[in-house]
Amino acid sequence: MAVEQSLTPRGEQTRIHDIGYRHYDGPRLGRGYARRSLYSQSLRGSYGLGRSVKSKVLPMLLFVVMCVPALIMVAVAVATKAKALPVDYTRYAVIMQAVIGLYVASQGPQSVSRDLRFKTVPLYFSRPIEIVDYVRAKYAALASALFILTAAPLIVLYVGALLAKLDFSDQTKGFGQGLVSVALLSLLFAGIGLVISSITPRRGFGIAAVIAALTISYGAVSTVQAIAYEQSSSSAVPWLGLFSPITLIDGVQTAFLGATSAFPGGEGPSSGQGVVFLVAVLGLVAGSYGLLLRRYRKVGL
Repeated sequence: MAVEQSLTPRGEQTRIHDIGYRHYDGPRLGRGYARRSLYSQSLRGSYGLGRSVKSKVLPMLLFVVMCVPALIMVAVAVATKAKALPVDYTRYAVIMQAVIGLYVASQGPQSVSRDLRFKTVPLYFSRPIEIVDYVRAKYAALASALFILTAAPLIVLYVGALLAKLDFSDQTKGFGQGLVSVALLSLLFAGIGLVISSITPRRGFGIAAVIAALTISYGAVSTVQAIAYEQSSSSAVPWLGLFSPITLIDGVQTAFLGATSAFPGGEGPSSGQGVVFLVAVLGLVAGSYGLLLRRYRKVGL
């Protein structure tokens, strides 16, 4: 029902109009359905699906850029009948870290900044969905999108290795190790990207901040590691890897997944040091989730 007031004499000031509102008698699908819907829509949005053509260009382009080098490597391995792939499965994401960082920088703010800018977050919480559901759905959606981005080229490499008739057991083991590595990377990068993006409703600021946190930090840490190695301080090289997200992943996979380290001199962390790296990764993931909950508890008030 709607009430319309007009500047007429007192007896005619109020008019009641029936504009056709109807009571809903259908099923109430509840909180779980709302959470799944938010997850699926956020995941689709991470690749521009269901949105304008302009929104699809960058994520799809980055997906192609991630897969093209893998296709080239496979073509070379098959044509030359190589005995091994040019790049290990665990090394591929480290090599392509700039593309991954750009994807997080573009899609992290897209996932949450618009809700903050247009102040629609409280509207979510007016429905059965709660703050924890919103955070879980957004976190899971971006992590899933990142896993698709980073696992797709590994699948290309694996299929190509089998077509090149490389050893099945070795390739399957390496492929599995690569999937574990990119799963950890997806959780870590998604958490960092969303925490930074949730601070500001301005998408441009969020993009710049995410790039700085992921890409610039890697360049800075790599530079300091190289200097330490040249100054014969090789014992400090692994510990410096704790200060960049991608070097954290590098350290974990070197210590536990049999990967070759990208650190200067190939001196990755030992198994004991790897425990510290793994705890740091899991701590950052848990901390990112906790910070998102705190942030949206304030926003949702």
